Amino acid sequence: MNDQLTSKLPDADMQAAPKALLRAAQRAREIAKQTHTPLVVVRDGVLVEEAVTDSSPMDKGVAAAATEPGL
Repeated sequence: MNDQLTSKLPDADMQAAPKALLRAAQRAREIAKQTHTPLVVVRDGVLVEEAVTDSSPMDKGVAAAATEPGL
């Protein structure tokens, strides 16, 4: 499991937060793709609009992390 995606807080709700954020990001990408709407993300502190395509690198990263066992 990726340590960056593991909450260090004892609260059970906070333990589930990283996985919930990944699911929300994936869903936002799915909706943007379906509606042909750019996805707004922050890259290096700058808001960027990006088109979501089948080969978007973040699609694969978010999907892989969201399905990682133990999250």
